[in-house]
Amino acid sequence: SVQDEFEEARLTLDSAIASGGGNLSVGQRQILALARAIVRGSKLLILDEATSAIDYKTDSAIQSSLRNELHNVTQIIVAHRLQTIIDADKIMVLDAGKLVEFGSPWELLQNEKGMLRALVDESGDKDALYAAAHGKPVAEGECS
Repeated sequence: SVQDEFEEARLTLDSAIASGGGNLSVGQRQILALARAIVRGSKLLILDEATSAIDYKTDSAIQSSLRNELHNVTQIIVAHRLQTIIDADKIMVLDAGKLVEFGSPWELLQNEKGMLRALVDESGDKDALYAAAHGKPVAEGECS
């Protein structure tokens, strides 16, 4: 049944993990890797598409936790999801491997010809992304 499959897919502290996480979904492996990084207490956290295989709602919860619980940790985040980085202290925009913009999200959004602004303006979450860049809280599920 669906209930049995859901229970089987739940990851707990007692869950058996196969070598290399072979019995976990990509999303579960990403969450487990994040948890390990947080528990280690590192002062630097480098996340490369760390939540790419996770749904937006879970991603939002993870991003909120990273910001609230790890505010004293330097985080370098590589991401394609704008909601993942839009409220960062600084954003570095790369195009074909070249640095084209660098600054606070709000500063970059003021540039009418800027690449970040173009990406945000073309997204379906424009208003929520502008609000988040300006430091205003975004309601859960507003960025999707």
